[in-house]
Amino acid sequence: MSKNIESNSLYELYKTLELPVDLFELTEGFTIFNLNEIGFSLPYSSSSFRPNFFSFLLVKNGQGKYSIDEYSFDVAPNSVYFTNPSNFRTFSWTEINDVLLITFDETFLKKYIGRDVYTEFPFLLTEIVRPKVVSDSFFQELKYITSLIHKTYKGKSIAKYNIIGHFLAILLFKIKEHIWIDYNPIYEGNRSSTIVISFKRMLEQHYRDISSGRVETVFRVQDYAEAQHLHPNYLSSVIKNKTGKSIAIWIADKTLSEAKALLQNPEIPIKEISYKLGFSESAHFSTFFKKHEGISPVQYRKSSVL
Repeated sequence: MSKNIESNSLYELYKTLELPVDLFELTEGFTIFNLNEIGFSLPYSSSSFRPNFFSFLLVKNGQGKYSIDEYSFDVAPNSVYFTNPSNFRTFSWTEINDVLLITFDETFLKKYIGRDVYTEFPFLLTEIVRPKVVSDSFFQELKYITSLIHKTYKGKSIAKYNIIGHFLAILLFKIKEHIWIDYNPIYEGNRSSTIVISFKRMLEQHYRDISSGRVETVFRVQDYAEAQHLHPNYLSSVIKNKTGKSIAIWIADKTLSEAKALLQNPEIPIKEISYKLGFSESAHFSTFFKKHEGISPVQYRKSSVL
C-alpha cells in the first residue's frame, strides 16, 4: 500500500492500514490504549497518511521514527510527542514495549474541554513538533494522569467522557507548563507557519486573478483548505490563532481592498464589480461596502475620482 491516506479517526486509519481495531470504541472521537496491544509485526512502517485528529504519544519504552514533509524525528524512551491534523506523514516502529497512544478530534476537545481550547492551549496548532525527552519525575506525572484516563475509558460510567475531558485538560495544562510555556502562535504565524504563509499567498494570487478576469468564482474557506489538504475547521483555527484574524476577516479585508481598487476605474459598472467579488446582487455588495467604509460604493467612487 503506497497511496496517500486521509482519515478522520484512528479507527478509520487502522482499518485502511489493515491493523487490528478491536480496542476501539466508535463514539465521541476519543481513544486510548497501549500500542503493544495492537500486535504490530515489527519492524513496521506505515503508508503516508493525513489524519483529521490529534495524537498524543507517551513513550516509556520503545523505538521508532516519525516523518512529516522533509522532517524526520526519532522517538526514544521517556519521550512525549503529539501530532495534529496537518500534512501527510509516516511512522515506523522497531520496538514497542510501553507506548501509550491517545487520540481525539476537535469536536471532542470543544465539547468536553471548551470552545476556546486553542486559546488556552495554542501549542495544539504548532506545525512542526519534535518528540521531547522529559525527566523521569515529569514522565511519571504524565503516566499517572494517563492511567486515570485509561481506567476511565475502560470503565462503564455514564459520565465517562466528561471525566476524561477533565483529565485530558489536566494533561494538556501539564504539557503546556513544562514544554510549551513560551509558545507564541502569532510569532509562529508571522515567521514560520507554512499554513499561514500558503494561505496568504493563495489569497493574494486569487484576488489578482479576480481582478484580471482569469477566474470568476470567489474562493471560500473550503477552497483554501482543500488547496492545503486540510479540514476547513482546522485551517480556520490555525489562521485565527496564528494571525489574530479569522479567515472571514482576511477574505472581507481583501474583498474590500479589491473593491476600492476596482471602484477607482469609472468605466467598470458597480454591478459588474459586485459579481466579480462574489455578490449575487449589487444591493448586497453595497451593504457590505457601507458596513466597512461608512459610505456607499457610489459615494466612494465619486470621492475617489475628484
